[in-house]
Amino acid sequence: MKQSMILLHGLFGRLSNWETVIDHFKTSYDIHVPALPIFDSPPKADQLLYLTSFLDNYIQQHCLKDVILIGNSLGGHVAILYASLHGDKVKELVLTGSSGLYENTNIGAFPRRSSYDYIRERVAYTFYNPAMATEELVLEVMEVTTDSAKCLCTIRMAKSAQRNYVADLLPGIEVPVWLIWGKEDKVTPVHVAYEFADLLPHAHLTVFDECGHVPMMEKPDHFNAVLSSYLRVQKTN
Repeated sequence: MKQSMILLHGLFGRLSNWETVIDHFKTSYDIHVPALPIFDSPPKADQLLYLTSFLDNYIQQHCLKDVILIGNSLGGHVAILYASLHGDKVKELVLTGSSGLYENTNIGAFPRRSSYDYIRERVAYTFYNPAMATEELVLEVMEVTTDSAKCLCTIRMAKSAQRNYVADLLPGIEVPVWLIWGKEDKVTPVHVAYEFADLLPHAHLTVFDECGHVPMMEKPDHFNAVLSSYLRVQKTN
């Protein structure tokens, strides 16, 4: 029976962000990539806890045990909260560009959210190499920012993440944690990764040069190699 691996996307992320990870690990792991219900969260709910509850329901519905949780950005934040609340269901954590300590999130004023050039600039900001901001990625983000209801949900979620400071929770997370960070991450700068490493009792940090906020997209081969090495080590422990 394959080990279960759950991949959690970020605030503007898509399931496609994990394509290279899925392709690399699908023969060896039972991979799950749930779409976080960012646009379905009730206005008066605690947005982060709503996503954490969704993840718990997903894990229960699929009868998953000892899961490997891998989260990018907001997905990492959800993974942290889940591991803090349900550590008995988590085998390992992998966090990359995770929010929870600090995140530079700026969606911009309403008139600019419909500007292709502005959104392209914000998407490019996510990467070290601005050429990664393809037209497809820009249009995916614009599909959210130009929809008033989706944009409002996104803003609420971003504010919830900024309010939800996890520093006090991290020392209580006893599972192994691998931090994979981009040295040129401008959204969650690399000093955030070092702070995570200091606060988590069983953490290891790998930093990629010439890489921004989404290492699994910008450095896919390197990301998969590091993740493979980490999982091999954990299997032998």
